[in-house]
Amino acid sequence: MIAAPSSGSGKTIVTLGLLRAMRNAGFAVRGAKSGPDYIDPKFHEAACGHASVNLDSWAMRSELIKGLASGDGTLVVEAAMGLFDGAADGSGSAADLSIQLGLPVVLVVDAARQSQSIAALVSGFVNFRSDVQIAGVILNRVGSDRHDSMLRAALAQIEMPVFGSIKRDNRLELPSRHLGLVQAQERSDLEKFMQNSGEIVGNSVNMNALDNLGRDFKGLYEKTSIPPLGQRIAIARDEAFSFVYPHMLESWREQGAELQFFSPLADEAVPNHVDAVFLPGGYPELHAQRLSNASKFHPSLNQAAARSAIIYGECGGYMVLGEALIDADGAPHQMAGLLPVTTSFAERKLSLGYRNARLLSQLGPIPAGSVLAGHEFHYSTVVAQENDRPLFAASDALGQDLGQLGLQRGSVSGSYLHMIDLRPEAA
Repeated sequence: MIAAPSSGSGKTIVTLGLLRAMRNAGFAVRGAKSGPDYIDPKFHEAACGHASVNLDSWAMRSELIKGLASGDGTLVVEAAMGLFDGAADGSGSAADLSIQLGLPVVLVVDAARQSQSIAALVSGFVNFRSDVQIAGVILNRVGSDRHDSMLRAALAQIEMPVFGSIKRDNRLELPSRHLGLVQAQERSDLEKFMQNSGEIVGNSVNMNALDNLGRDFKGLYEKTSIPPLGQRIAIARDEAFSFVYPHMLESWREQGAELQFFSPLADEAVPNHVDAVFLPGGYPELHAQRLSNASKFHPSLNQAAARSAIIYGECGGYMVLGEALIDADGAPHQMAGLLPVTTSFAERKLSLGYRNARLLSQLGPIPAGSVLAGHEFHYSTVVAQENDRPLFAASDALGQDLGQLGLQRGSVSGSYLHMIDLRPEAA
């Protein structure tokens, strides 16, 4: 596991560089991300050529985590936030995942503004929890050879192995926006960035030593998750609808569902033979005018609703199912009108956190009363809503009641919740 004391330490860059460098060196390697994240796994895939998965120790059952982690080659897991940061109840941290899977931790430390004090910082992380194995550190944003020598001398006093030292380099930069990094598929220079990061990290880190930390982890574990919404499912996929957990789609295929992808941004119609439509989250607020003008997409979605196909929208997909979406400049854009809700990106408010969500009525094959583990992460707000049937009764990670989430009208449902797994009582 590649972890750090806090967000912003550079663990994503280091992870991507390691994945590309190890691939270039002939290692069989694949990536994973601790916790809920749609963006970083796509960068992992671009770096090493293999699909990356999310491993979430708060929202996923143990058997699902083990099933997703098992496979061939070295698994490099990128932690989220700081090593010990988790949900509001204190669980679900990258440290918890490392214990669950028996993963040694390599701590990426931003050394830009410290020298000898690094030993005190690392020592604190080593001694905070005796059940977490911190195998060594990678020094990041080192200023000079002299700076590197000072850092290593300090760490030698606590007998902490140093796996590498990465100097400051402007080529190791990734642009971001309000929900995280700019998506991998939007970067025209992505391959050049991967080549640079692989070269820089590969020349700065002892990859053989890191690979030797690996342990055999294979077995037949459960990989199924949320049941497929139908036998034939149309899934929106483009720059506006890109937040999908690969494990969920893979489990739908394993359960016999036929998946077909289409692009609302390209004004592609919903295939007329499907019995379910899934509109994932993403960035519809950045493409509101194009989505509003999609003259084939809107009628085909309404036709699917008219024949009672199951239609489900998550977060951005929920916004598109509504009456209108107000962009950051305050301009309204007409959406599909299948749910009586208007959302606004002009009136921003961060909603972030894990959720337990109990279905108030059936959602496709998922019966009423089922409890779904998921998360919210959005800045848009609901500014108008009719009192239709709510979809979920939700609580946060501390068990505090959040009231009702989402809407359901006929066969159309949506909410801001991103589904991750079924809770054991409903699995």
